[in-house]
Amino acid sequence: MRPPAEPDLRELDSRSLAAQLREASDAHIAQVLQKLPLTQAHKVLAHFDAARREAIERADLQHDLLLGYAYPEGTVGRLLESAPAIFAPTASVGEVVEALREVVKQRLVVYVFVVDGQNTLLGVVAFRELVFADRKQTLSEVMVREPFFLTPEMKLVDAMHEVVTRHFPIYPVCAPGGRLLGMVRGASLFEQQTFEISAQAGAMVGVEKEERLATPWSRSFRFRHPWLLVNLLTVAISAGVVGLFQNAISKIVVLAIFLPVMSGQVGNLGNQSLAVVLRGVTLGELHRGGTRRMILKEGWLGFLNGLVSGLLAGAAIWWMASARHEQGVPLAIAILVAMVGSCTLAGMAGAGIPLLLRRLGADPATASGIFLSTITDVLSMGFFLGLATLLI
Repeated sequence: MRPPAEPDLRELDSRSLAAQLREASDAHIAQVLQKLPLTQAHKVLAHFDAARREAIERADLQHDLLLGYAYPEGTVGRLLESAPAIFAPTASVGEVVEALREVVKQRLVVYVFVVDGQNTLLGVVAFRELVFADRKQTLSEVMVREPFFLTPEMKLVDAMHEVVTRHFPIYPVCAPGGRLLGMVRGASLFEQQTFEISAQAGAMVGVEKEERLATPWSRSFRFRHPWLLVNLLTVAISAGVVGLFQNAISKIVVLAIFLPVMSGQVGNLGNQSLAVVLRGVTLGELHRGGTRRMILKEGWLGFLNGLVSGLLAGAAIWWMASARHEQGVPLAIAILVAMVGSCTLAGMAGAGIPLLLRRLGADPATASGIFLSTITDVLSMGFFLGLATLLI
């Protein structure tokens, strides 16, 4: 029987990977981290003390691991890499080609960056253009002037909006005055944003963004269990609401049949609103001043969907109650009103929860599904059972 395959170190969460690498040499750690996306490499480095980080940086031949470490997460600066090919505008094509012969053995060169004495970016030259240019021409003669660049403080979402129609493999990163700081790979921008979007589904139900398929089970347990305890508490609240109307349920059996209908329909509607808002937040589509209008829109959609669902559910409960010689009309009215009211509030809650979490400084997706399910369960079952008890 074959022993289980060892997981690829790149598939581990940052804490587990740091634990695996802790006893390795600084050079080996730097080599492994160079194969990771920069943001993931930074998260791994954060689990080492400052002295060890500096030692790893000294062992890094490309000197890129900590170049953007000082910038906040979620910004272009966090993905900053050193530019391997920087020359003055007076350098000839022949001189540049000769100088790059050794560089291309260590780094992939896509663009040559042309700067002045103050390191201000003047232009860029595609590496392939050097092959066809006359060796005696200077870079100032063949460069693209006033190139597009990103700033390190720019949020990744904003940067994606800027580069989505350009499709360049590399983007220079400059200070506001144009001083060249380094470069960022186009693939890195979209890779990081893809990771953020892919992690949302798990974050909504309490799975940490750091957890990966190869994360050890003990760490996965520590990641997930606290939120499951929170979920247990919120489910107990929902069960308590149902318990308040136990006498009504025991007398009118049809109420118990339609409780999952109410809970499921209202919960799904709230999750629809939640998904749309989270997507808008992630893609930077939520503009200032549009929050109130968006919440009202989701509430209106909830009202319309609740009206249609309530009419159908009302007809069904009337038919079933009449067959059992129970009061079908009051029950139909109760489920219609409860469905409309619950769906309206669920739509607004689905839009409001991620915005509230963001205002509190938390990730908008963090456990939002757990909080939303509690609200929708309490609203739907509480409204329905309360109205049914009053009307009958």
